[in-house]
Amino acid sequence: MQDLRISGHAPNVKKMKMTAIFPARLDALGAVCALLERFCAAGGVAHDDRLRLNLVLEELFMNTVRHGHGEDSDAPVWVGLEAAPGQVALEIEDTAPPYNPFARSVDVDLPLEERRIGGLGVHLARELSIAVSYAYVFGRNCVRLQIPRSN
Repeated sequence: MQDLRISGHAPNVKKMKMTAIFPARLDALGAVCALLERFCAAGGVAHDDRLRLNLVLEELFMNTVRHGHGEDSDAPVWVGLEAAPGQVALEIEDTAPPYNPFARSVDVDLPLEERRIGGLGVHLARELSIAVSYAYVFGRNCVRLQIPRSN
């Protein structure tokens, strides 16, 4: 299910939001990326911004499937994208057990052999964002990132 909303108060200031629900399955990643491409095309999101958004969305969706649900599942994953001047907000919600992906930090200054496995993708997503937040609300993990736009 997809929903496209465009609103604004001035001809050159628009907010656009697109949402969809996907199964928590690795083979749904193509449809998730197609949603992002449709959103970026409709919102005039620049190519470099699309690449950043794709990296972040793919990382978070894959983590939901692999780590949140432990394997492919028909459980829903809600994906929301909202474009505003200067930024894109990305929201992902799932019904996996509560887990805050931003609670653990990665010490990138440690030598590789001393680092714990995992966490670099979420670290990168956080570094590419203006702001990140997590909440567990009504049985859902709710992750929100605000990613800067170059245009």
